[in-house]
Formats: sequence, structure tokens, C-alpha cells
Amino acid sequence: MSTRPTAIPAINRLDTALAAITAAGDEGRRIFTRLYADSARIAAHAADRRAGAGKSAGPLDGRIVSIKDLFDVAGEATTAGSVLLRDAAPAARDALVVSRLRAAGAVIIGKTNMTEFAFSGVGINPHYGTPGNALDLSRIPGGSSSGAGVSVAHGMAEIAIGSDTGGSVRIPSALNGLVGFKPTQARVPRDGAYPLSFTLDTLGPLCRSVADAAAADCVLAGMVPQPLPQREVRGLKLGVPRGLLFSQADAAVLAAVEHALGVLLHAGASVSNENLDDLLGEPFRLQERGTLVAAEAAWIHRDGVATRPDAYDPIVLGRIRRGQTLDAATYVGIQQARAALLPALDARMVKLDALVLPTVPLLAPRIQDVAGEEVFLRTNALLLRNPSVFNFFDLPALSLPLPRQNGLAVGLMLVGKRGADRELLALGAAVEALLRPLH
Repeated sequence: MSTRPTAIPAINRLDTALAAITAAGDEGRRIFTRLYADSARIAAHAADRRAGAGKSAGPLDGRIVSIKDLFDVAGEATTAGSVLLRDAAPAARDALVVSRLRAAGAVIIGKTNMTEFAFSGVGINPHYGTPGNALDLSRIPGGSSSGAGVSVAHGMAEIAIGSDTGGSVRIPSALNGLVGFKPTQARVPRDGAYPLSFTLDTLGPLCRSVADAAAADCVLAGMVPQPLPQREVRGLKLGVPRGLLFSQADAAVLAAVEHALGVLLHAGASVSNENLDDLLGEPFRLQERGTLVAAEAAWIHRDGVATRPDAYDPIVLGRIRRGQTLDAATYVGIQQARAALLPALDARMVKLDALVLPTVPLLAPRIQDVAGEEVFLRTNALLLRNPSVFNFFDLPALSLPLPRQNGLAVGLMLVGKRGADRELLALGAAVEALLRPLH
């Protein structure tokens, strides 16, 4: 299994990507926090030699890949979008997923910018600058994997690897017109990835096609490469969870999603409205007094918050401090309630192949329009709302691009059954093939 563009050598594609970064000037420096031009050229030449000999190191051999700034690379500090870690001890070894990428022949071009400590879905970073949305530089890129999404959308990488705790792969994918995949949590090891939430962190790809997402998934999960099962849209049983996750949505987003649902129905899929708000609303009800993410971030950052609070993005600091207020009994209660809810949603999805809904309910707002803390937090909550539900329920989720609305991107999220990651990707490939001609 390979998704390598065989017609163009890796070194040529790398040079094109590096030239795009250079040509972007200051914007390129907001997208990438570090470039690995020299080591990437060595890796690209090695991939081309393997290709010339008819050999392959894996499904990403010769592909140009960016990695989010929270992955360890041996010999350098992992800054995770923060100034607090600039002088941290260098990583002793690569993160496990970085090692797997290298072993699979990936050409790692650089580290991409991100929201500080991955703690927002908007994508703003006051320390290293905020990359503009690839479709309109005045608009937010989505976060927390902000530079990751923009790097692929601008042709500066072919695949980006990000993290997703509440939507941080799927939000920038949706807002930049990309495919983004969040796996079942246990599928991809997080060794050497700076944590936000031990309970909810996942790692996954942002890319231009489901085929690339599936290839990256194989590598990140340490799988023996294998093709996806072939699925057809006809006969799929798709559930639409109308209600909460369709509320407060831009009219353009709803129009794009409804059109896609109509196309799926016309192609022979069974599309049914599902009343799931009693379950899908539970993550918000249970976490009214504080969230698992904030509580776990408060523990992770206990020393930094105590000794260097002024070094944090003030909005990130405020969110971490709110996590300090969650008492132990409430935290345990949320965890226990969550454990009981997971099988309850599984039971309601037994007869469905996937849920289908907007990835996020908004078109990307302008950066200047979310400058105030109140509107920032309101926008952030709305961006995170739909994707975060499925981190809470630990279900695999895939965001697919829909036709542009007023020049801006809309994402359609497919949510699969627990542990059925490859089946979801196969289903996603069938839906992608149906929807792509509409672009």
C-alpha cells in the first residue's frame, strides 16, 4: 500500500515545499517553528534511491510530512507552542510516532506552530504569531494544530501530524478544506508527545485525501501496511444526530451539510435522523463545574503556573487555572460517569455504520473579531463543541471537506464505531469519492 506520487521525485517535491515556505516570508515563519531542510534532503534522496531500485520503506516513503511542535525530536527542546519551554532540556529521543515516520521513509520537513500547549481550537498564538487561514489570511486557522493544517493547505507539506484532544486535528482540517482523522485513542501511542489531557489526547493526520489519512494511520499505529476494505455508499446506514450539534450553526455550514446528506441519500445510502441528545449532551452537563482537560492540564502545568504565570498566554493560563478549581470527587465522578456512557452510545450505534454531522458549526471568523477574551472563549467553545463530544466518547472521527461556501471551507464529520478505525476510513473513502466531484 502506497500513496506516493510516483511521477515526481521526492527531492523535487521537497524543494517545491521549501520554496513555498520561503516565498511566504513572515507567514512561513508563523506556520513553521523549525525547519529541517538539510535532514529532509537526505531523507528525500534516500527515498528516491529506494524508488529507483523498486524498493519501499512503507506507505509514506518519500512523502513530505510536517509534525506539530509538541512532538519530541532528539537533541532539541520541545516547545509545544510556548516560550516556557524554550530552554527545556533537549529530548533524549524522537517521539515514537516520529520514529515510525522516519522508519517508513517519510521526509520530515519541519515542526509546525500551534496554540500554546494545545489548549484552544481557535489557533491563536501570541508568542510565535498566528498563521492565517489558508483560504483567507485574515481569518483563524483553527487549532490547536494551526500550522499543521495551513502547512498542507499551502503545499508546504503533503501530510501533517497533529494532536486532537477536543478537535485539534479536525477543526483546522475543516476550516482549511482538508481531511482530518482522529483515531480511537489507544490506536496511536503518545510517547514523546507533550500532553494536554491523559484521558483524551489522540494523535492523527491532516492531509488532502482519505488515502493519505489511511496511509498515515498505518504508520502511526504501527500496522503492517494493508489496503482499505472497499465500501460503497449504496447501502450505508448513516445517522444524523440532529439537535444540539446542529444548533448555533452558520447558515452556510448547514446548507453545505444538508446538500451533502441529499447527495448521499440519492446515491443509495440510508440517512436517518437520530435523537441522541440525551447522550451527546452529557459531556457538557457532567463538566459544567470544570472539564477533564482543564483538570489534567492544571496538574501537568502546576509548576509553571506557580513559578512563571506571566510567561503563559493569558487566555490559556485562565483555562488552566479553572482546572485547579475542580475538586477530586467531581473529577472522579466525571470519569466514572464517562465509563458508563461509552457503552450506552455504542448500543445506540449498533445498527448504524456512522454518524454524520458538521465538523464545526462555523465558517472561520476573522482573527481580529476574536481578539477579546469573551468572544474568544465563546468562539472556542463553539468550535470545540461537535468534535470534542467524540473525544469524550473515544470514537474514531473523520472530517471531509465540502464545497466552499463564500470561498471558505466547511467540514463534514463521519463518526465510526469504537475501534473500527479502518472501517471508518474505508467508509470515508467511499463518501469522499462521491462528494469530491462537487468541489
